[in-house]
Amino acid sequence: MPVIDSHKPGYYYALHRRHSDTYNPDQGVRSSASGMIVCMEHAGTHIDALCHQAEHLTLCGGVSVAEVEKNGGFRKHGIEEVPPIVGPAVLLDVPRLLGVEKLDLGYLISLDEIQACVRDQNLTIEPGSTVLVRTGNALRWDDEAAYLAGPGVSAAASEWLADQGVIAVGADTMAWDVIGRYDEEYKCELPGHLILLVRRGVYIIENMDLESLASDRQWSFEFVCLPLKFVGATGSPVRPIAITGS
Repeated sequence: MPVIDSHKPGYYYALHRRHSDTYNPDQGVRSSASGMIVCMEHAGTHIDALCHQAEHLTLCGGVSVAEVEKNGGFRKHGIEEVPPIVGPAVLLDVPRLLGVEKLDLGYLISLDEIQACVRDQNLTIEPGSTVLVRTGNALRWDDEAAYLAGPGVSAAASEWLADQGVIAVGADTMAWDVIGRYDEEYKCELPGHLILLVRRGVYIIENMDLESLASDRQWSFEFVCLPLKFVGATGSPVRPIAITGS
């Protein structure tokens, strides 16, 4: 599983109790096993909480980091505050628009391309809906270096999507933005994170598998994404699903 350096080791599972440890035929036929999960919040398919990013040490809504950031997590904007995301969603297939299998490494998806996908796929972005962007980067999943160097969505496109009133966005990439690309206008890397999480209160879902939806040309569907309520956490693993009409 590709994991960015700041979120390693990513995921680890170990059994702390085995069937062979608990089985005693003199006491009955049943035995038990159970384990322990060690998981970074931002490994695998996950959703970002609003406390994940700050601008000049200020969170979404003008909340000071100093007032809410504690050793045990955040007192405000933690993942437990993210509501169940259940509602309409659309998939924007950028490689299909451009006639390619997947976008190049480091490719920056423009606002014009996002809007062209909406028109070409005959879609409407409703307020309160979720917009998913396919880049084809999931095809690089088994090559960590290539996957982490994948494409991303431009700041202008992030601004426009927020203007449509979406509750969340998602993509088949590690970081929605292009990792390592500095934006001069916003004075940071990952400007989409700044725009969406800090300035506009829009959640970001990352490392999504959008290939089946794209191959079936399912552009519009009901979407369900339920974060785990880890109090004070900056993100949560999720298993999002699309409910289609076929």
